[in-house]
Parts: sequence; C-alpha cells; structure tokens
Amino acid sequence: MTALDNDLLLERQLCFGLSVASRSVIAAYKPVLAELQLTHPQYLVMLALWEQAPRKVKDISTALLLESATLSPLLKRLEALGYVTRHRSASDERALAVDLTPAGVELRAKALNVPGTMMARLGLDRDSALTLHHSMMTLIDAATHAEAPK
Repeated sequence: MTALDNDLLLERQLCFGLSVASRSVIAAYKPVLAELQLTHPQYLVMLALWEQAPRKVKDISTALLLESATLSPLLKRLEALGYVTRHRSASDERALAVDLTPAGVELRAKALNVPGTMMARLGLDRDSALTLHHSMMTLIDAATHAEAPK
C-alpha cells in the first residue's frame, strides 16, 4: 500500500475521529446533564445565556453556530422547563430576546460541577482540557473559513 492509499484508511480520517469523539463525549455528558434536566444542546444554550442575558436569538445562534430553526425548539423546551423566557426585544421589535428566569439563574449554581465532573470522567486535567479545547476551536475556525474546492 502506498502513502496515498493509506490516506484512505478509516483510522486516518479526521472526520471519522471527530465524529466518534463527538458522539462519545456527548454520550458521557448525558447522565451528568440529566441531573439538571438538560440535553447537551440545551446545556450549550444555557451556557451562552449564563455568559450574557438577555440575549437575542440571533446572537445565541451565532455564538453556538446553530441555525434558528434548530435553536427555536431548544428555546421552547427550556421555556417549558421554566429556565428561560422569550419576548420581543425592547430595542428591536423584530428580534426575539431570551432571558433567564430565577430558576435558570439558580440552575447555574448546580451546573458549576459539570466541567470538573466531565474532566474526571474523560480523564483530563484542566490544562489538557484547555489544550484540547484550543485545538478544537482552531479546527472549527479553519473549517468555517475553508474555501470550497474549485
């Protein structure tokens, strides 16, 4: 087999490694987030809101790299759980804003143990988790700015 042929081995595919790693890590989060009554995508929305609230739906969509059509059902479910409210933005009537309820604010205190729990479950220390995160963010940036083949 040539080096070029080896490039097509499944074990050498970046997309395969990322796909399996993503599914595996999200599965590891599932029981931890279940204690908060959150799915992984809902947890990401809450993280964005804990950083800044209220926040326009468009801003959350941009921060999470999610389409509005994907985000809307997540927000409806979080509203049904009593963690967020949705309302028209005071500064722009066309925009929908999302804010935390007192229960949503309170949930943050319960979520403080999630990162440490996940590092322990994945066998990572804080430095290795930060290094891995930096690598992923670099890869995301490269992928979102990649040119289509000509």
